[in-house]
Amino acid sequence: MPLILDIAVTHIAGRGRQTLVAVIGVAVGVGFSIAMAALMQGGQDDFVRQLVDTMPHVDITDEQRTARRQPAEDMFDTVAISGLRPRDDRRGIINPTEATAWLESWIPGRYAPSLKTQGVIRYSSREVGATIIGVEPEREPGVSPIVEDFVQGSFAALAAGGNNVLVGDTMANRLGAGLGDTITAVSSQGQARNFKIAGLFHTGTTQRDESEAYILLKNAQIVSVRPNAINEIRIKLDDPNRAPAVARRAEAELGYKAVAWQEANESILEAFVIRNVIMYTVVGAIMLVAGFGIFNIISTITHEKARDIAIMKSLGFPEADMRRLFLLEGVAIGAGGSALGWVLGFAMVYALSLVRFEIAATGQEMTHLPIAWSVLHYVIATGFAVGSAAVAGYLPARRAAMQNPVDIIRGAT
Repeated sequence: MPLILDIAVTHIAGRGRQTLVAVIGVAVGVGFSIAMAALMQGGQDDFVRQLVDTMPHVDITDEQRTARRQPAEDMFDTVAISGLRPRDDRRGIINPTEATAWLESWIPGRYAPSLKTQGVIRYSSREVGATIIGVEPEREPGVSPIVEDFVQGSFAALAAGGNNVLVGDTMANRLGAGLGDTITAVSSQGQARNFKIAGLFHTGTTQRDESEAYILLKNAQIVSVRPNAINEIRIKLDDPNRAPAVARRAEAELGYKAVAWQEANESILEAFVIRNVIMYTVVGAIMLVAGFGIFNIISTITHEKARDIAIMKSLGFPEADMRRLFLLEGVAIGAGGSALGWVLGFAMVYALSLVRFEIAATGQEMTHLPIAWSVLHYVIATGFAVGSAAVAGYLPARRAAMQNPVDIIRGAT
């Protein structure tokens, strides 16, 4: 094997310029593959992190996944039921105290109950539709990042009690109201109550900033005329990946729809899988193009070294050694290009991580590109490169091994 390796090095060094071009081609492919993977994976991780941070890991609402059975279905052998009249029964989680106590006894994280109701916020002669959310100030910070999004006032003002309300800055601008002004909240049941603006938040999500208003849970129950009622329990887990298991257990026990963040964003996560397939397909195509350069070099070496091959086979070198020789040359070029590509890829990723910019249109600032530093990107790019090099070197190696040394020495074609 050392002799075969020495001959392979001699062959590669004998065509230094072409070898260098092939190595650079592989290095560029590996480097760009690493940079592209780091940028795309970083964007995906940043997006998922925002999902995990901004939304509850498990959201339990007062909905049912399937329609409840009608009493008539239990009493009679019915085929179909029609003409049912809905009961005047506003939904809500039954026995909320018992439900929250059960959750607190086992969930590995935090929870916060709330009551959402639709209504209208009025100020002066203006009004806007709003989602009025009643929360418990002592529990809300554990499940919601909104406490960090205040531009005026703070979330703590809600815990002071009284008729305080926290609204988005976009809603306040539409109403022409400001911090300390008194607005009127009117629920869908027609109940009206005055509240003082104690804080303005800006989440960067337009829908939330222009339509959400937070008040105390007891005030929301008064406005919606639903004493002691809640219709949502949001859960934040210590490990977000446990959300599906927690959701299944909560739904089985409570009977209400429990949605894990993975289920709520299933289409987005599926799009990420498709995007990753496209990314690695492009990486494979880049490596395939680099492999043609390696194939060209090994084919040329095989043609030029035909007499050397004949002499080696005449001296007793088996066909396996011939295949191993030229295959080794292709892999050596791929490995050398990969090593250089690691340096190029690291430099490109580092340069991308230094890019700083701002996006003012959304009201949020992003001061750097999301970059994922992962050894796996280097391993995958190297695997593609060495694999392509091995395939590119195999065909010339196979042809060289099948040559008849007698025909070569006699000069036969």
